[in-house]
Amino acid sequence: MDEEAITIRLTRDQAFVLSDWLYRVMFKSDDLEKIVHDRAVWSPIYAISGTFDKTLSEIFMPDYGPRLEAAKERLRVDLYSGAEEPTAPGQEPTGAPQAPQIERGTAGNHGKSDRE
Repeated sequence: MDEEAITIRLTRDQAFVLSDWLYRVMFKSDDLEKIVHDRAVWSPIYAISGTFDKTLSEIFMPDYGPRLEAAKERLRVDLYSGAEEPTAPGQEPTGAPQAPQIERGTAGNHGKSDRE
């Protein structure tokens, strides 16, 4: 089977925040095995983490902490800009938007032609 590469686009802030989370889960807390039980999933996680390590200069800067907090706050503002209740920095709003739930492996269009 020919493996076609998939490109995922993230903003720099998204990549930075995700990189920090992955680092904490993978290397600082030893929680990866508790969170991801199927080791096959580790391969793409390591690929994503490695890409961040090669791409994000922010992870090597002396003001890492303040940069990370600023990126998180910008993402919160973007994500919750429609939330009704104001929140303090670092606090999640109660009316957090929910990702749409898609049941995988079920009949449906999923981008395929109806003629298939």
